[in-house]
Amino acid sequence: MSDAEAERFATGSHDLPVSPALAEYLSHSWADTSTTPAPLDSAPYAAKRRAVLSERFPGERIVIPAGGLKVRSNDSDYPFRPHSAFVHLTGETGVEAVPDAVLVLEPTVSGHQATLFTHPRSPRDTGEFYRDRRHGEFWVGRRRTLAELEATLQIEGAPREKLADALRGREVPTRVMRGIDSEVDDLSPVHTDPRADAELASFVSELRLIKDEWEVAQLAAAVDYTTLGFRDVVAALPKALSHRRGERWVEGQFNMRARLEGNGVGYETIAAAGSHACVLHWIRNDGPLRPGELLLLDAGVETDTLFTADITRTLPISGKFTPVQRRVYELVYRAQEAGIAAVKPGARFRDFHLAAMRVIADGLEDWGIIPDAEAALDPESGIYRRYTLCSSGHMLGMDVHDCAKARAETYLDGVLEPGHVLTVEPGLYLQPDDLTLPEELRGIGVRIEDDLVVTDSGSRLLSSELPRHPDDIESWMADLS
Repeated sequence: MSDAEAERFATGSHDLPVSPALAEYLSHSWADTSTTPAPLDSAPYAAKRRAVLSERFPGERIVIPAGGLKVRSNDSDYPFRPHSAFVHLTGETGVEAVPDAVLVLEPTVSGHQATLFTHPRSPRDTGEFYRDRRHGEFWVGRRRTLAELEATLQIEGAPREKLADALRGREVPTRVMRGIDSEVDDLSPVHTDPRADAELASFVSELRLIKDEWEVAQLAAAVDYTTLGFRDVVAALPKALSHRRGERWVEGQFNMRARLEGNGVGYETIAAAGSHACVLHWIRNDGPLRPGELLLLDAGVETDTLFTADITRTLPISGKFTPVQRRVYELVYRAQEAGIAAVKPGARFRDFHLAAMRVIADGLEDWGIIPDAEAALDPESGIYRRYTLCSSGHMLGMDVHDCAKARAETYLDGVLEPGHVLTVEPGLYLQPDDLTLPEELRGIGVRIEDDLVVTDSGSRLLSSELPRHPDDIESWMADLS
């Protein structure tokens, strides 16, 4: 098919064409709305992080893209969220982040010069502000001018169109966060060391392992907002029970709070009722809520600064645990208590998981589910994991599974230090079709997850305002209903 023939079948924009008269009318009589905003609270912290990055890679250019828009369907895009490494090193916020922005650290004699290449505010003399459906101000809202960007982020700004010249301006070793922006990948020269880009990705991930006081405050705020969301859900349970997709009522109730208080949810909300709680990442959320069953809610609010909480509570939909549900819940609660007690500076990262799993394995042996807890805990066996497959926690920050590119020696096989923020989340997932279980246990899923920051003397439970003990949960739910 020729291009001309193909054009016959292409609808294109459903909008009317812009006439010359309209274009002329739109080209004048606009007020100057530029401002001089104050620096963001995050700016000095981001500058310190860039200084650490500069010290690690002297004499080399460092390129950190924000990423671009992703098409949802036709000319509709998903909401833009910049890459976490970009946000961490610029101090940018979710609402102000601009697609296709790129942070470049150019080596100098004394360190690096940081420049943020971005699409500044749509100029009023080119027509972009009303013609460009993806970036124009009339379509997606106002962006900062370069001067406003420099004032808020305390970084030199430059138009995105000048990025190619900057990357080709002189030959220096260049490390790139690749796989985020394909155009940046193509523009950037390949480093002579094939490990260079992987080393950069690991380092910027490890740079987020220990949170500064500003980051901890953001995570604490995310937890507080999430606590409000859980309260909203409990108060809405009577209405959720009346709808055939009660799980989505729960999801919607929590997600509304996330949008009211922050940027949105930090990950897809898990609202799993009944046996759906046995699916570790149940996000279909299309089932009903039934009296007498449990609801597993795993959810987190992401702040405007893009830090997320990650909390799970397993709630009796009728407000009271049945004896069997309480038995399962109490075992998971004891496992979490053991895990939380193991979170302290100097402990290995995996210690809290192993402490929780010992409690779980002992409980399964007491119930007659496995014959020998000690033998099951041997890594060569691990048969207890049939009922609790996943690990009991992870680092938390801008990403719900934060610092995922960090080397094992600094994370999974590393040692806890003050400033680490992590989750402790043991669970039992007793599948409805598991013939190794007594029938009364089948279809029960319980997870309890909380967020902790490691301190000099131990740890602090950021999510302490949400009850965990089954008695406290029942009282809390009674009060809210």
